[in-house]
Amino acid sequence: MLSDIEIAQQVKLKRIDDLAHEWGLDDSEFEPYGWDKAKVSLKANRPQNGKLILVTATSGMPAGSGKTTTSIALAQAMNRLGKKAVLALREPSLGPVFGMKGGAAGGGYSQVLPMESINLHFTGDFHAITAANNLIAALIDNARHKRQIDLKEVTWKRVLDVNDRQLRFIVDGLGGSANGIPTETGFDITAASELMAVLCLADGEEDLRRRLDRLVLGIKFDGTPFTCKELGATGAVMALLLDAMKPNLVQTLEGTPAFIHGGPFANIAHGCNSVAATRAAMTLGEYAITEAGFGSDLGAEKFFDIKCRECGLEPCAVVLVTSLKALKWHGGVALPEIGKPNMQALKAGMCNLDAHVASLKAFGPEIIVSMNHFANDPEEEIEVLRNRCQELGVRFAVSDGFADGGKGAESVAREVFAACESPAAALNYACEEDDPVMVKVEKIARRVYGAGSVSMSAAAVKDLKLLESMGFDKLPVCIAKTPFSLTADPKALGAPKGFDLPVQRLILNAGAGFVVVTTGAIMRMPGLPKQPAAYNIDVKDGKITGLA
Repeated sequence: MLSDIEIAQQVKLKRIDDLAHEWGLDDSEFEPYGWDKAKVSLKANRPQNGKLILVTATSGMPAGSGKTTTSIALAQAMNRLGKKAVLALREPSLGPVFGMKGGAAGGGYSQVLPMESINLHFTGDFHAITAANNLIAALIDNARHKRQIDLKEVTWKRVLDVNDRQLRFIVDGLGGSANGIPTETGFDITAASELMAVLCLADGEEDLRRRLDRLVLGIKFDGTPFTCKELGATGAVMALLLDAMKPNLVQTLEGTPAFIHGGPFANIAHGCNSVAATRAAMTLGEYAITEAGFGSDLGAEKFFDIKCRECGLEPCAVVLVTSLKALKWHGGVALPEIGKPNMQALKAGMCNLDAHVASLKAFGPEIIVSMNHFANDPEEEIEVLRNRCQELGVRFAVSDGFADGGKGAESVAREVFAACESPAAALNYACEEDDPVMVKVEKIARRVYGAGSVSMSAAAVKDLKLLESMGFDKLPVCIAKTPFSLTADPKALGAPKGFDLPVQRLILNAGAGFVVVTTGAIMRMPGLPKQPAAYNIDVKDGKITGLA
């Protein structure tokens, strides 16, 4: 089979203006960025009637789960079956693209295109967020240097959209007073920037301004927060984010429209594409297909408890992506062996599926388990998985979206159609809005992860006291943990029960409107693997190669 990039480069795309007109956009609602992508600003009076479908997954493994590929295949399948379906997905970060994961625009015959642009600079949204974030940092340090402000602590960090462990902990401002004030600090990756979350949750220009105004950048000596509004940076940041706020319109390999916008990671941020893109998909399509990063314990929980709760969204169904390989991994099989028949390991790893189904059922929407199919998957193992889903009372379908595009996901689409025939169930959130921060953490840890207790480091206890003193102790929580396990330990596979969830830090994101809760050894600036994907990427005869 051809590589992803070889498949992508053989496809003749529709001109973006033709695609936009075909799906009902008039010229005032989109701005072409070249001939294959556009920024979109829909008229405010357009109804949002599309049924919202969330795609999530069982716990991750190093080889990935195929969630984005399934999302794209599903949307293509729905259009093949005569329904209008539109995608709303996140933008890839250059960190994973040049790190372990490589490209993140789907795979095989279920990709969003132009994949090279989407995976690299695209329309510049990540660059705009990086620049805006670092402008705030520069303005803070300049105001401190000029003695215009005096802060006990600066909490705002610089960001960069690459994996670079060397930048996690640094000292800047060295070399004498002319170069600033020496400060212990560090970089986060752009996907973890609070501005990324703000952009993805902002419901329009005025909401963006409100969120930027309330960004907490540091702590004054009297213990009160120092905000972006006090710094006077809101206007300049608004200007840098103005175009980045508009969703990006592209298309799938089969010509299905796709809004690709925003890219917070689910293991260190809230893991969902922008509200603006989701609403745009619901406006143009009868069905809007979106995904939340990593497994349902990370992305889906935050999709429900943060994004849906804040913006009044109610999905009518959830597609839970898994594979025989993923379940065997969680059944204890080494990565090189997961493609081989192993009924015992499959049955051992099924507990991970059980845990995710139970967690998703508690939220309410109907569940469709979509098995990402590989050519050598034994039929008897598929039947065991099918039977387990029947026992769990959830729908089941096999997806061949990688090999066959939309055609390969038609069975999944039919199950989704059937699930959406009934009115969407009311969401049952994991915690109450007025629960204190640590009560929220405990409820999510017990109900979604299967934990028995939650412990706090000394630093986390100190963080909590500060949050309480500033009146931020009842914000929603965005728990940052490993995607490879339901616990905070990436090596604890399957579905452990009764474990302790160790909370390391509580990081205030007042503009985004939540508290980031870091657990275990989670890092907000990833490092590169031994063999980064960057080594495989090149340009030959004017074409990018190795991006897959």
